[in-house]
Amino acid sequence: MELEAIPGIGAKTAERLRALEDPEGALDAGDVAALARAPGISEGRAARIARAAIRHRHGDSGGFLATDRSRELYRDALGLLQERAVTSYAERRLETVYPSAAESRIEELRGFAEAAMDREPDPAVLDALEGVKPLESPRSVRVRDRCLATNDAETYSEAQEAVPELSVELVDDARDLAELARGYATVIALDEAFAGLDIDGDVRVLPNALENPVEVVPERALAFFARNRDPLRAAAAVHRAAGLDAPLDLEAMDGALERLEEDGTPAGDAELHRLENAVDDIDAAVSMAENTANDKLREAIAEQDVTIEGSDLLSLVERGAGVDSLLERELPDEFEDAVEAARAHLVDALSLSDHADLAELAFPDEPTYPVEHEAKAVSRLREELTAERDRRAARLKRELADTLAAMREPAYDLVDAALELDVELAVSRFARDFDCVMPELGGEGFAIEGGRSPLLDVSFSEVDPVDYEVGGVAILSGVNSGGKTSLLDLVGLVAVLAHMGMPVPARSARIERFDAVHYQAKSQGTLDAGAFESTLREFGDLVTGEGTRLVLVDELESITEPGASALIIAGILEALSESDSTAVFVSHLAGEIRDAAGIDVTVDGIQAVGLEDGELVVERSPKKDHLARSTPELIVEKLARGDETGFYARLLEKF
Repeated sequence: MELEAIPGIGAKTAERLRALEDPEGALDAGDVAALARAPGISEGRAARIARAAIRHRHGDSGGFLATDRSRELYRDALGLLQERAVTSYAERRLETVYPSAAESRIEELRGFAEAAMDREPDPAVLDALEGVKPLESPRSVRVRDRCLATNDAETYSEAQEAVPELSVELVDDARDLAELARGYATVIALDEAFAGLDIDGDVRVLPNALENPVEVVPERALAFFARNRDPLRAAAAVHRAAGLDAPLDLEAMDGALERLEEDGTPAGDAELHRLENAVDDIDAAVSMAENTANDKLREAIAEQDVTIEGSDLLSLVERGAGVDSLLERELPDEFEDAVEAARAHLVDALSLSDHADLAELAFPDEPTYPVEHEAKAVSRLREELTAERDRRAARLKRELADTLAAMREPAYDLVDAALELDVELAVSRFARDFDCVMPELGGEGFAIEGGRSPLLDVSFSEVDPVDYEVGGVAILSGVNSGGKTSLLDLVGLVAVLAHMGMPVPARSARIERFDAVHYQAKSQGTLDAGAFESTLREFGDLVTGEGTRLVLVDELESITEPGASALIIAGILEALSESDSTAVFVSHLAGEIRDAAGIDVTVDGIQAVGLEDGELVVERSPKKDHLARSTPELIVEKLARGDETGFYARLLEKF
């Protein structure tokens, strides 16, 4: 598929889509989730691209929704579906479901909808879907404790592109590698020529490192899974609750995610935790160890009576000796105990095991007061602990990344399947909420049994079911507030949903496969000459156009004087009867139009059967070949029943 051949995809968008592994496959499937993974493509943009690709694939030029009112009905239908989606992704994905005249597209969607209607909207599944969203790429990861090294310029460029997370350094020889090793915890040499060299520090020779990024930068995989832990766990919960076949081992994924902190570092390793705490706490532990030693030594001095003879004092002064010499001579055991207490405190505070010997060196044996740590020994201890921490963290990262990296592509499939399930469940919930059935496509015109509109401002359970069938052209008459416009909306909604491949709110329904739906809503008042001419031009284009059309018109007589309106509508109906059109015109001038028409025009009526407490009682299903009585006639009839003057009876005869 040539990307630029799809309407709406220019060179810049095509370039972004080519960053995907299989852009043509994503477009062919209308896969919004996959398209949204292209750089700079939002979910909304992905939905529009997918919709354009679907139209292109089915040769659908658009134009099915031919008027503003028909487009409003589609937006209403789409809104009812989207309201039943849990995820924002499903709302966007449903935008690729649109009414079409292309038979292949309708059949494709009918297959999807029929399968979706079999889905059970389990509350546990819906709850789990709350946490599902498309997986996101992590923010840029920068690793500063290791670098790549090479003596080849081409390899240098390749490494910079393949592993942007690490610094890449050009080196000439072992001396350069050794210099790098003094500044980085780990140096990874990419050239075979460096193998076998004896270099201080953690220098590894991995000529094939660029082929296995997990080996050199496990943070890449860890950052991805750390960022997407919650949606992955939610998607796993969806699969379990819905009984879906998962594309990966859910238990293994859960276990791996348990070993991963939110910041992408390994979790749950007691030894790593100990080393991290030791490095963080070393300064405080050394300070407390000094305090422990000095407190102990201070108590010993306070309890000890020390007598210095004059000759001894003179000797000490002559030698320049101070309190340290006194400690060595008078309190050697007490000093040793104090130092041992300091060392023990340091070992205990840092939970030292294999570094206990360095703790010994942190406090020297030579008597001194106050007791002070040996800075070089503490620095070495810090370096050793830091190195061991980093080595262990690196090993744990590699092990965990090895496990998770293999799950990355299946993870996308896992989440995509959960999101697509939400789309299906939205259709299922729509069908269940409005007692829908899959309509039959074919025949002439439409036939609806037990249809109920979900667009009315009342609870759906309170909507009266309606039966109505039209083949050819018909005029729909009826009393004010009898439901004529609502019925017209129902017919239009059924037509739109049927051509979306979706179920319709009816007990049963059959509808012709139309090329377009023209719905002319009721005009607000008489039109001026210019607007009147424009409206007539629209109908002129309509009656002379090609293709099968469903034409729904609501009280066209309001555009001009009643007498002229009847003549115009009659002429339009005559022209439509000669075309491949099915038309329903709602009008209060049904009788006048029928008389003015040069053809037999079917007049159907929504019959008011009476008045109760001032309210109309209406039979909502139109009566075929019946001119419905008006509300004024019903009121006059009611008044005539008890009239002794004969006035109302004479008025009734005028109808």
